[in-house]
Amino acid sequence: MSYYDVSMENYTIEKFYDLKTFTLSYIVFDEVTKDSVVIDCVLDYEANSGKCSYKSLDALINFIESKKLNVHYILETHAHADHLSGADYLKKKYTNAKIAIGSEITAVQDVFKGVFNLEDLVCDGSQFDHLFKDGEKVEAGSIKFDVIATPGHTPACVSYLFNDDSKTFVFTGDALFIPDYGTGRCDFPAGSAEELYDSIKNKLYSLSNETIIYVGHDYKPGGRELRFETSIKESKEENIRLREDTSEHDFVTFRKERDETLSTPKLLIPSIQVNINGGKLPGCENNGVSYLKIPLSD
Repeated sequence: MSYYDVSMENYTIEKFYDLKTFTLSYIVFDEVTKDSVVIDCVLDYEANSGKCSYKSLDALINFIESKKLNVHYILETHAHADHLSGADYLKKKYTNAKIAIGSEITAVQDVFKGVFNLEDLVCDGSQFDHLFKDGEKVEAGSIKFDVIATPGHTPACVSYLFNDDSKTFVFTGDALFIPDYGTGRCDFPAGSAEELYDSIKNKLYSLSNETIIYVGHDYKPGGRELRFETSIKESKEENIRLREDTSEHDFVTFRKERDETLSTPKLLIPSIQVNINGGKLPGCENNGVSYLKIPLSD
């Protein structure tokens, strides 16, 4: 786990990179008031052994402690399919923080309750402290941000839009990536290429060209250096999947054809079961061991 900082006039953004899952996590904080939010934190998970570890989360915690930050929200851009959320672990450390996600998480829960036959799963989002509505305006101490529903990759995807005195910046999760990688896939249950097109073209691309985009993953195509930010302007002009002049037909056709060739994410099965449950691991059974389900298919 490595991190870098990007300073704004009021807010500072600290970025953490998990090489194993190519995931970018962020802490947005106010240097003066010490108010902060955490975005898309990662719980380390070894698929071969089923072992969880906390190196990635400890890096966040060490930074929070070093800056003496007050964590108001632990934000999820969506229920991730490629890494386990560390939200519940972080919440146990910062008990006043709220774990929050888009309100359509209930639709995602409903889908995967059936996929994994999770009989005890309640599909009302109550595993989270707060469910964001599209357009909701949020205050986290001195930090303020807007919630933009950006479904398509999943029904519950949201982006978080911040403004300080000089800049506007948005965290897009898996909706929109660095231009040389494109956009998120749409082939998970209840995903929609049509919805993702609308989310990017009519919502994200309606933001000012100067808006900075912080992405949820960087896969470093071609072996290039790590990037964690782009801009609305650069995306409109250079995104290899969806530029400003890309038609819905062309994007949807490409996305569906491309997604049919993609492999299932390595950590999808454990990730979904944990992440739709607010990052909570399954409880121990009568032998003191927790278990995740693996559905078998022909």
